[in-house]
Amino acid sequence: MDDRVVTVTGHGAARVLTLNRPEARNAIDVPMRERLLAELRRAAGDPEVRAIVLTGAGGTFSAGGDVRSMEGAGPDAVRARLAPVHEAVRLITTCGTPVIAAVEGAAAGLGVSLAAVCDHVVAAEDARFVAAFGKVGLVADGGLLWTLPQRVGMGRAREMLVFGRTVTAPRAHEIGLADSLAPSGGALDAALALAAEAAALAPLSVAAAKRLLARAGQSLEELLESERAEQAALFGTADFAEGRAAFAERRPPRFEGR
Repeated sequence: MDDRVVTVTGHGAARVLTLNRPEARNAIDVPMRERLLAELRRAAGDPEVRAIVLTGAGGTFSAGGDVRSMEGAGPDAVRARLAPVHEAVRLITTCGTPVIAAVEGAAAGLGVSLAAVCDHVVAAEDARFVAAFGKVGLVADGGLLWTLPQRVGMGRAREMLVFGRTVTAPRAHEIGLADSLAPSGGALDAALALAAEAAALAPLSVAAAKRLLARAGQSLEELLESERAEQAALFGTADFAEGRAAFAERRPPRFEGR
């Protein structure tokens, strides 16, 4: 596994994963897929990591899947290419750690998919999103047919996925594809500030919220039952005791994730 294609840096309680093929506009080939999944697993399994930030090197988030590496791929090779991406999407959705995308420049194809599945998308004001899979004869992957309608609604998802329209950062913010905007060059700083906010919350509480959100397809009754189970478990945690004490003493809480 090439450890250079995704670099890892720590910023306090946040871990930054950077897609690092700037010469290819961070196109996502198989080694990058495998490395990204491995680093996501490592970060999500580290109790010291309270937030994960996903970004790209060289002023570009990602140009999407590496089309040049797709030549001659048969059905088995296609499934193998998708396997680490699908695992990464599942992990981002279900892990207890908040995942924030910091988007500079272009997020195209699979790059849009990776951004859209994150808990929060920070976009630089000159960033742009395009999911024109039809221009290379493929269908959207990386879970985008699930995440994009949830973010922007079915009609706007069709604009991007069926007609291949490019969406500017201000428009992405307006329709919900981007959750916040930052000055050009400032997406990572804004994402790290947001990560610090997330790190101040009780990690078990945040993890429970993500688990419940991942079950949003349940009926109301099923969701209420899941909510009851999660809340009952949280009542017995040291973090809830600390939260109550901090509230009573009018001081910031010191959560430990237990």
